Amino acid sequence: MTAPLTIIGSGMAGLGLVRQLRALHDHRPITVITADSGDDYSKPLLSTGFAKRLPPERLAARSALAVAEELGVVMRPHTRVEAIDLAARHLRIGEERLPWGELVLATGARPATPFTMPPALGDRVFRINDLDDYRAFHAALAAHDRPARVVIVGFGLVGCEFANDLTAGGHRVALVAPEAAPLPRLLPEPLGRALGEAFQAAGMALYAGRSVTALTPDSGVVGVTLDDATRLEADLVLVATGLKPRTALAEAAGLPVGPAGIQVDRTLTAAPGVHALGDVACVAGVNAMYVQPLQASAKALARTLTGTPTEVAFGAWPVLVKTPLLPVVALPPTVPPARWRIEGGGHDLVALAEDQDERLIGFALTGRCVRRKVELARAAPPLLG
Repeated sequence: MTAPLTIIGSGMAGLGLVRQLRALHDHRPITVITADSGDDYSKPLLSTGFAKRLPPERLAARSALAVAEELGVVMRPHTRVEAIDLAARHLRIGEERLPWGELVLATGARPATPFTMPPALGDRVFRINDLDDYRAFHAALAAHDRPARVVIVGFGLVGCEFANDLTAGGHRVALVAPEAAPLPRLLPEPLGRALGEAFQAAGMALYAGRSVTALTPDSGVVGVTLDDATRLEADLVLVATGLKPRTALAEAAGLPVGPAGIQVDRTLTAAPGVHALGDVACVAGVNAMYVQPLQASAKALARTLTGTPTEVAFGAWPVLVKTPLLPVVALPPTVPPARWRIEGGGHDLVALAEDQDERLIGFALTGRCVRRKVELARAAPPLLG
């Protein structure tokens, strides 16, 4: 008989794996444990909801109960696993000891916070990493009878997408980060500057090369102090300073863990009977926190769990950034390029990442040049071939 499966995490990775297993006619007992509500939603929609004025209930495709009924699983929402015992093959949840036959860690990543968050500002300083976070931030915005002043800390993917979305939703946005230009991990600086100019043209304030040194409550607003003594006033602050894989549970259990996540081979296996996928998994040295690698991993792991060991492969899959103010597509190189070759003009730019032998190893596109994404992806090497 197929071993019962326990999955920790109900995001796109965890539920995506369940769907792949059921599509393969695997009817084993499955328990899904999640610290949040367990509702089924598409995480990329979190950074497009404010422009569309979507309430949280519109983002949730199904409740946890509906997911359990549809997929034939036991859902345990708002439940935290405190420890994994590999020898006894059980999970510790309070006083409960829950046995598992095979275990999948799909715990995702947590927001990184580079500064202290004052407890007094808990209702005005936010991170958005799941639907429950969106619910809280949406309620805080709705409490204002006027467009809110929002300071976003971070030039990365999350910060830029929310900056675009909130501006389109009518709010006043200031974007603060220590880097010289937006999306420094995806774009060479000239393309990042083009995105920054598009943001400023839409009314955003950009504070590049600045860091937040203090957040203080001040007469109903948040005082945001920067390292050059500039002081901003905000109704709300959104901290978007990157994500770190949630590896504490795995590390405490003695599983192989590194800075990029739980170390798994290309069958998504960390130890006998224990697997990881999604944002928490570092697959053969690669952690790609994007939808397509996640979906490929879920398909491969489902085959492995049903008796056909399958190694995952990641193609040359560009990242489509949700910034309609200036369309951006990027395939970041896996190693630092010898050079970026930049073509085009204005905000319509092509940046080609090349190695020492002038071979294409990645690219970035802005504006009307994003139409070249398919052509360039075909010429680029796979992320994990």
